[in-house]
Formats: sequence, structure tokens, C-alpha cells
Amino acid sequence: MDNTSSFNYYKTAEWGFPAGAKLIDTVPDDMKHLIHAHWHSFPPVNPMWHYILGIVYFFLFITAVSGNFLVMYLFTKTKELKTPANNFVVNLAFSDFCMMWSQCPMFSYNTFNGGAWYWGPTMCGVYAGLGSLFGLCSICTMAAIAFDRYNVIVLGMNGPRMTSGKSMGIILICWLYAGFWSATPFFGWGKYIPEGILDSCSFDYLTRDEATVSYTITLFIFDYCFPLAVICFSYFHIVRAICEHEKSLREQAAKMNVASLRSNVDANATSAEIRIAKIAMMNVTLWLCMWTPYAAICLQGALGDQSKITPLLTILPALCAKCASVANPLVFAISHPRYRMALSKTIPWFCIHEAEPKVAKDNQSVTSTTTEQA
Repeated sequence: MDNTSSFNYYKTAEWGFPAGAKLIDTVPDDMKHLIHAHWHSFPPVNPMWHYILGIVYFFLFITAVSGNFLVMYLFTKTKELKTPANNFVVNLAFSDFCMMWSQCPMFSYNTFNGGAWYWGPTMCGVYAGLGSLFGLCSICTMAAIAFDRYNVIVLGMNGPRMTSGKSMGIILICWLYAGFWSATPFFGWGKYIPEGILDSCSFDYLTRDEATVSYTITLFIFDYCFPLAVICFSYFHIVRAICEHEKSLREQAAKMNVASLRSNVDANATSAEIRIAKIAMMNVTLWLCMWTPYAAICLQGALGDQSKITPLLTILPALCAKCASVANPLVFAISHPRYRMALSKTIPWFCIHEAEPKVAKDNQSVTSTTTEQA
């Protein structure tokens, strides 16, 4: 190649690839038959994106594995945490822990080795299936946590008492439910294929045949809309019950001409309504931020304009879904006073200092209990 042709070659090359190169050119031959035609028209992405994603996923992996392992460790070491309600929290930590172990190592390997799927067609299905199993189980468990808190706080004595046996039964249902939706692509309803920049595998939400579209829509309804409805319903009624309880206490105190019916009231403390409302909003917002982007991409791929779905556009939704494994232990466990107290006793060098709760008196016990449960 003379100097002129060499100059023209590098002038027209993109990110070091020859002119006219396509994203599919970076894929090993044994994987090309799985690549959807939609991705064939895109050029290779800047290799920088693969390295950035690899680094981000590495830190996500370390953070999520450490946080979820800490929740499971505290549960096994602390007798006070072994309650039916906390069984759901531990199951959530376990599913998130498994999610990161099943996804991040293989994904990071691909990102640092050229940015394509190098584990073959079989492992592509296994990788996507495990990601679906653990992700959907986490979704179901979050809905179960919300409904359990609704049962305790709103229904109270009128609701069914949660026992260890019942909680384990609900957890089993969560795994079976997630397993069903994750297994059907192996039997012809839905499909697992490489997606986006092609260094990971997930649901096929681009094929427009009847089986794939029906699977995507059904998955959206039963594994996004339904759990979201349960979470919103539960926290809406929790906040309303707390507000009504606080209102009745204020009215009763006014009739008795006292400032409050509670003892040891901290004048600077935030009201119970505000605390519960913040917790509820945080849980609902967490759900929406983590899972809505990916649900929206899948729905657009099945029913909307696919031309707007680019390889880089699929990165952020998948990343947001993985971030749930980092946020869940913080929201549902480590931020909880009982877990923080167990953490301060079990691992004192962790610099978490949680004071012993004060013994509740009179009507204070009702609100303190509901606040703790939420």
C-alpha cells in the first residue's frame, strides 16, 4: 500500500475499522446467525465505550456483591433479623447477588477483549436466561416486600399473619414465576439473542413475528406493569393509613388540650407522614428509574419505531437494570435501623453507629412500628 492509498484508508476508516465496516463484522462467525438484522446497518461503536462499560460494570459488581453479601451475612449472624418479613429482604439480596455473578464477569471479559460475545451461542442463551431469572425474581420480591408491609401496616390485625412458612412459600412462588418467564424462550416462545453493541445477550424484542411480539407484550404486562401496580397500591395505602393515624392522634390531643399524646417527642423530628411518604416515594422511584428504561426499549422494539433504537441507546437501560442490584440492599436493608444496629454490632469497624431504639409508650408504639416496617 503506497502512501496515498494508506492516507485514504485511514482517512475513511472509523474508530480504526476499515471504511464501510459494520457492527456485525466484529462478531465471531459462530454468533452471526443470532444477530438480528436490525443491528447489521450500524457501524462499529467507538471501542472506548466497551472499556468504559467494562470499568463501570466492574465497580457495579464489587459494590453489589459486597452490599448483598453483607445483608445475607448479617441475617445469618443476627437472631433479631430472622423474621418472616426479613426473609423477603434476604431473598432479594440473594437474587441480586446471583444476578451480578452471572452477568458481570462474562460481560466484562467481552468488553476488554474487543467488545463482542465470545462465549458461543449456548452460553448466550444461558447468560440471558440467568439474567432474566434473577432479575425477574428480584422484581417479584420487591412487590412481595411492598405487599407484606401493606399487610402489616394497613390491614394490621385484620390481615393474615405472616409466618416463616408463608414467607418461604411466597419466595418459592417468586422463583417459580421468574423461572417460567425465563424458560419459555428455550421452548419457542420468545428468544434470547445478542443486543446493542453485541457484547451481551438478552430478550429478542426486535423480531416482529407473532410469538416474539406476544411474548414481549405479555412479559411487559406481567413482569413490569403488574408488580408496579402492586408496589404503587401498597405504598399509596401505607401513606394514607399513616396520615389518617397521625390526624386522629392530633385531633385527640387537641381535645385533651395537650401538645402530643406521645412521650419523649422530639420537636425537631420529621413527622411520621413525611418519613413514610419519603420511604414510599424512594421505593417507587427506585423501581421506575431502574426498570422503566429497559421496559420502554423492549416495548418500542416490539411495537414502535425501531429506527430510533441504536446500539448505544440500549446500553443505559441495561445498565440501569443492573444498578438495581446496588440500590436494593441500601434501600431495603442497610438503611433500616435494625440492620444498621446489627451492622454496628457485628462489624464495628464499618463505622456505622446506630443507637438502641427507645422503648415505645402509649400510642407512640403504633407509629414507630409502622415507620420501622415501611
